[in-house]
Amino acid sequence: MLNFLLAVVFTVSLYLIMRAFPKYKVDPFHAVFFNYYSCVLMGLILMPNRQQYFSTDWAATPTLLTLALGAMFVVVFALIGITTTKVGVTAASLAGNMSLVIPVLFGLFVFKNNNKDFTFLNYLGLLLALVALALSTLKKNGNAESAKKGIVLFLPVLLFFASGTNNTLINYTSSTFYQPSESSLFTAIACTGAILIGNSYLLIRVLFFGEKVQWQSVVGGLILGFPNFLSFYFLLGALSDFGNSAAFVFPIYNVLSMLTSAFMAWLLFKETLQPLNKVGLAIAVLAIFLISYQEILSVF
Repeated sequence: MLNFLLAVVFTVSLYLIMRAFPKYKVDPFHAVFFNYYSCVLMGLILMPNRQQYFSTDWAATPTLLTLALGAMFVVVFALIGITTTKVGVTAASLAGNMSLVIPVLFGLFVFKNNNKDFTFLNYLGLLLALVALALSTLKKNGNAESAKKGIVLFLPVLLFFASGTNNTLINYTSSTFYQPSESSLFTAIACTGAILIGNSYLLIRVLFFGEKVQWQSVVGGLILGFPNFLSFYFLLGALSDFGNSAAFVFPIYNVLSMLTSAFMAWLLFKETLQPLNKVGLAIAVLAIFLISYQEILSVF
């Protein structure tokens, strides 16, 4: 249970740290690029056999695919950062957690590797997840900048699709090319790819477009990397504690992450939700239960 709670704590910490970036003038894009240095460092510290990483065949096809996956890591994390700062913690958390719909659909219709028969309630849960996403983004736009705000509020939708695509690629790559015991190695290699791709892009921006990197963005990114890696590390530990029952662990993990994020955003940043946003949050909880109700009920 400790792993489970720590996974939620570090996941919520991600959103809260990003929410604080504007106060300290941290550029979320630059912070994302630098957070992966801390991720790789934590991966090496916690990896049972560090020699695995240093003896990796970097020219092998699985390794190259994993490094390329780092590009999606950068895109998704950058979207989390900008969505959190522009729209809010709750909307970003809900979009990220509801994105579980996409790997479920791919598993059902593309990979055909779902280990259960989907019922009407499961499909209803998938539909309600999309409704919850839409309701979470609604705000009152009654001024001249409503069009601009409308574009900003589309960010959770982009995050939803990007995060879902990323999770699908992670599931496919890790299950196809890596053993379950190599999860830390897989994560460290993917984060290395994120460093190479993200910082190459940043270097081009600095050298050819005069973009400047502030020290607070570097520090903010390095701090962000620790909860980023640890949230994933303890989530894997929680899966192990519960017999690798992903269908049981992920729904409860997602619900706790969303509700805790919403509460902490209200407590620390005075974020308020419109009535429809609250309805969207409630529907999200219901959707997660409907998607995995068989596995949840089987435990009890």
